[in-house]
Amino acid sequence: MKETSAKYEGIVRWIREQIEAEELQPGERIESEYQLCDRFGVSRQTVRHAIAVLEKEGMIEKRRGSGTYIKESGIIGVRRKKTMQIAVMTTFVQEYIFSGIIQEIENKMSRAGYGIQISITNNSVDKERFILKSILDKKRVDGIIAEPTKSGLPNPNLDLYRQIMEQGIPVIFINSYYPELKAPHVSLDDKIAGKMATKYLIQCGHREIAAIFKADDGQGHRRYAGYIEALMEADIRIEDKRIVWIDTEDVRNRNMREESSWILRRIQGCTACVCYNDEVASNLAATCLEQKIKVPDKMSIIGIDDSDLANYCEVPLASVKNPIRELAKKAAEEILDLMQEKEVPDSVELKPEIINRSSVKIIK
Repeated sequence: MKETSAKYEGIVRWIREQIEAEELQPGERIESEYQLCDRFGVSRQTVRHAIAVLEKEGMIEKRRGSGTYIKESGIIGVRRKKTMQIAVMTTFVQEYIFSGIIQEIENKMSRAGYGIQISITNNSVDKERFILKSILDKKRVDGIIAEPTKSGLPNPNLDLYRQIMEQGIPVIFINSYYPELKAPHVSLDDKIAGKMATKYLIQCGHREIAAIFKADDGQGHRRYAGYIEALMEADIRIEDKRIVWIDTEDVRNRNMREESSWILRRIQGCTACVCYNDEVASNLAATCLEQKIKVPDKMSIIGIDDSDLANYCEVPLASVKNPIRELAKKAAEEILDLMQEKEVPDSVELKPEIINRSSVKIIK
């Protein structure tokens, strides 16, 4: 009796392993009873016993006149074989705030025994798609920490994210998120950051306040919403001509500096400007200095992120602090929880704070 039991359990175990190794896919037909008998050297009764066990667990289904198949939902019930690897996908890596984020994630994951695989999208939808397809094909990671690509625009890669999550690989987003996807995210509270930067300028006596935001990232839209809310609460008129929308190509390819005249025309007559981030703020400050517009005497500037760019700019920039190390640590903790099938919050949005430097003039 024990020998028969061991034999049918061996068949069950083998089919499970085939599913875990993804040699058998949902909807795929398994070997016939005759083939299984031949493979394991057992009777048809033993094979049928094994099939009945797997069928009861909801992993396989019999189709009359056709054979036995892996159920479309069967693979979800099987625990994936751990790879002890995490994919970390960001828009950029070496410059700005990204190296600090990656370093903190790596520290946290290595202490938990995981290695990380770093991929860079350069904020390109096509590159993001290539990376996601590679993850789907190879299936060599246990989880993904991803920074969305152009999250302010419709994204054609959401189907790939859904396929990854359906295969039991959890995904958590950092810095931004895709509203259409049901996946947790950890980010700065961008609306509050935009509002806080604008209110700070208002408190310093400014009322003619311009703004520069990125149109292709969701953070830009939320920071814009905070800017608008602060102006409305202060009963300051909203003038669209003072709001400049740029995109990733403008920032990364130095178009802001090389084609600065149109930006300066848009913000002419303003005494201050809220910038999407410190990178945009430092570009604006450099442009103003080149055009003999003194910062902060003629133009006060505030950025967001409190990066090294703000601190080491020729005129050190006031900025809204983005607690990137706390953000990265929280994201790493949550991906570890998700991989252990623990519940995590749908969103964690960290509170910013103003860092005052010499780029904002107080108007008495």
